[in-house]
Amino acid sequence: MIVAQGLRIVLAGLGIGLAGALAIGPVLAHLTYGTGSRDPIALLAAAAALFTVSLLACYLPARRAADLDPVEALRF
Repeated sequence: MIVAQGLRIVLAGLGIGLAGALAIGPVLAHLTYGTGSRDPIALLAAAAALFTVSLLACYLPARRAADLDPVEALRF
């Protein structure tokens, strides 16, 4: 449940970011050396890397919290 909620936010951010990158790409074309301003491989690689890191950032704390005993966590 926690991972799904986190990934919803991540997917919304990736969608907004990709739309923004496609919109601003021609303006910043002189800064992208060796790739085009709308290179699909570069955009997908960046999106995949961000998605992977955010998936781990959502999953690892949720997995660690699921391993805790609720009574033991509430004693403090």
